[in-house]
Amino acid sequence: MANKEIHVAVLMGGWSAEREISLLSGKACADALEKQGYRVSRVDVAHDIAMRLAELKPDVCFNALHGRYGEDGCIQGVLETMGIPYTHSGVLASALAMHKERAKAVLAAAGVPVAESRVISREEAARAHAMKPPYVIKPPAEGSSVGVFIVREDQLHPPQELTSADWTLGEEIMVERFIAGRELTCAVMGEEPLGVIEIRPGEGLTFYDYDAKYAPGGSIHVLPAPLKPNVYQLVQKLSLAAHRALGCRGVSRSDFRYDDRPEGTGELICLEVNTQPGMTSMSLVPELAADNGCSFEELVRWIVEDASCNR
Repeated sequence: MANKEIHVAVLMGGWSAEREISLLSGKACADALEKQGYRVSRVDVAHDIAMRLAELKPDVCFNALHGRYGEDGCIQGVLETMGIPYTHSGVLASALAMHKERAKAVLAAAGVPVAESRVISREEAARAHAMKPPYVIKPPAEGSSVGVFIVREDQLHPPQELTSADWTLGEEIMVERFIAGRELTCAVMGEEPLGVIEIRPGEGLTFYDYDAKYAPGGSIHVLPAPLKPNVYQLVQKLSLAAHRALGCRGVSRSDFRYDDRPEGTGELICLEVNTQPGMTSMSLVPELAADNGCSFEELVRWIVEDASCNR
């Protein structure tokens, strides 16, 4: 079937904390598909999404949603029920990867090293240190470093933002041992691990938070990451193992910390697996694909051609 005969609905926006980034990802992917002659419908996802899709009758849905409802198995379940082929991971892999603590259990069983952590109530996390500092506090089912706090060794109390009446990120909190060292990421495309990037926060930023990910100049990407060959290959091997263990499809991206400081532990730890990696101009997966000889347009086309049900 020629591209112009294929109707692709690009799902973007939604109502998660990552809505604005999803709109950017969706626009970039829709633009790339239109350049290649696809018939594209840009869909800002709302609660009437099933009705919208029934009216549009697309051949394929390109899932450019990030965060809850778009990355956690919910939209995947709608698409499976409607019988519309879609991109990225299916219901189970999406739900599993999105819940960081449950994903860790599966990753650890597959031999992928993870950091010690526990899930507790927001009230308990705010009341007193749930583990010896330094540690990280994060919602167990959000992405893009939304709601992440690093509790340093000299902090007497947990971050009091947890007690705010404006808190909208759930009543469960994951407390995780802080892993010092370098931030690394590696994507898997199909069954092929791509390169490894080292991510360094931009000036004035202490870690790879939301601003570092999406603000211009927020981070520096070093590709290929300056690692010893055996470590570089281990990151690739573990990324593929994580992708397979969770049952991911299409493209995924795994994030790591590597403590190679002179006084460090030397450990390489997988932090999480992203089943809906960003597709903006500053995103990591397009950069890794380009380094592997795959342009942004080719990447987006590959993702569409990979779409199916029963994922």
